[in-house]
Amino acid sequence: MALTVFDPVSVSCGHIFCYLCCCSAASVTIVDGLKSAYHKSKCPLCRQEGVFPAAVHLDELNILLRHSCPEYWEQRLQSERVERVHLAKEYWESQCGTFLGI
Repeated sequence: MALTVFDPVSVSCGHIFCYLCCCSAASVTIVDGLKSAYHKSKCPLCRQEGVFPAAVHLDELNILLRHSCPEYWEQRLQSERVERVHLAKEYWESQCGTFLGI
């Protein structure tokens, strides 16, 4: 089975990505979110600048994909949760280290 976009977001140039992939492409953490992306960050497909801060979650597409591919969706949901917890933990450990001067 081909990979399906998960937790889809559309950036202002019209391209659609997974939320985690979009955060990675924008070089932002999932905690900070896409609105905090640098205004010169570029879409990885068309290279247009400044596409991330105006990104929109595609909730209807998310629901459609969840109902179309339920087994894949549940498996991907579990792996995404693990990844998000890991990324959030990394972020907060970094913030605590900075705050405490470690």
